[in-house]
Amino acid sequence: MAADYVPIPCARYSELELCIMHGEALRIRWRHRGLDEVARVWPLDLRTRRGVEYLILRDAEGRRQWRRLDRLLEFAPLAAGA
Repeated sequence: MAADYVPIPCARYSELELCIMHGEALRIRWRHRGLDEVARVWPLDLRTRRGVEYLILRDAEGRRQWRRLDRLLEFAPLAAGA
């Protein structure tokens, strides 16, 4: 595991898995370069690389991105059509 990585609680990981399985859009807030960012995204998968867990997502512009799970400050499913 990467020295600076802090795993998220298993319950939160499971919530992400359910959102992926159901194809639900998410509102996420994460820390990036010392700033909090917020976005609407579509979660695609969860992966582990070099001991760090990531959420693979598609952003509003259709770009595929990776977000470290320990940098996610919060996430919540969005209502269909939101």
